[in-house]
Amino acid sequence: MKTEDLIGLLAAGETRVPPHQIGRRFSVALAWSVPAAVLVMACVYGVRSDLAQAMGGMIFWIKLAFAGALAVFAGLSTERLGRPGMRVGRVWAGLTVPFILLWLVAMVAIVGADPAQRHELIFGNTWKTCPFNIALISLPLFAATLWFVKGLAPTRTALAGASAGLLAGALATLIYAFHCPESAVPFVGIWYVLGISIPTIFGVVLGPRVLHW
Repeated sequence: MKTEDLIGLLAAGETRVPPHQIGRRFSVALAWSVPAAVLVMACVYGVRSDLAQAMGGMIFWIKLAFAGALAVFAGLSTERLGRPGMRVGRVWAGLTVPFILLWLVAMVAIVGADPAQRHELIFGNTWKTCPFNIALISLPLFAATLWFVKGLAPTRTALAGASAGLLAGALATLIYAFHCPESAVPFVGIWYVLGISIPTIFGVVLGPRVLHW
């Protein structure tokens, strides 16, 4: 269906959207994909054994704050890009804030660290696997966010796909934080972001193919 056809149907009064349909569809998408992603994390990687101790440190909450804030803004942009004619507006700026704040804290940590410690702050022990771990956890979330967007008649399919992938990556990062043993903000600022970028890039590629209508 083309945009002109949709406008014609709306003008003729032949299309009626039930109240709160978008919210219900989004809830359905999260209702099965979040537990599925948690199950992937728990079965493949496991919850970190020192979780209670980790929750007493600031880095654990920085991870959650970064991923949670990014998920909120990515959810807003995904919902808006899924509807024809909707402007993303200031949400674009909101999407950059979590990254900027995280990188500022990471920069302060690197500058203030002893030169001998900087390699450990950046690479930790899991840099080779961290981005792919996040990408694997994001798979059910990515499928769900694409399904959510497809039901909203997006017209900018590449952008909508990217936003859906970004949302999936942010939620996967939020879940992965309960396994990840790394405790340095520079590590999070590089390898977490790379992990989030994987479903985002796939969203750009798959959006035009999956989200067309």
